[in-house]
Amino acid sequence: MRRDSRLSGVLHVLLHMAEFEGAVTSERLAAVMGTNPVVVRRLMGGLRDLRLVASEKGHGGGWTLVCDLDRVSLRDVYVALGSPEILTMGHRNEEPTCLVEQAVNAALGTAFEDAERLLLERLGDVTLARLSADFHARMAKRGLCSQETQPDVA
Repeated sequence: MRRDSRLSGVLHVLLHMAEFEGAVTSERLAAVMGTNPVVVRRLMGGLRDLRLVASEKGHGGGWTLVCDLDRVSLRDVYVALGSPEILTMGHRNEEPTCLVEQAVNAALGTAFEDAERLLLERLGDVTLARLSADFHARMAKRGLCSQETQPDVA
């Protein structure tokens, strides 16, 4: 089963954007993500709607980060993506008549809800600023200075 990696990809892009001065084109962001500019534009639309990023058309245009990294949590970004389904597991039958399957659904349903609640809570505890600080610490450990000179630090 294919995993939804949009949250990871968007966080990647937002942290790169925090390192660039001025507007960044979809093409440049796509190169950073190793994807197509159309994919970037689709992802950024939800972020623009929630005023995390802004876009400018024309020469010198592109995407700019307009949010305060200290105030935006990973959960905020998750919501900006439309709150994609977290768990791919589910019930075999949503409204079973079999009492055994009802018992299974009740147990699994509670576990699924608990897992989603815990994950969303944890995502709410981490800000973009915290991710950025982690990134900068990793760069310093490698003896690197500016992200802008390197499109993607592996």
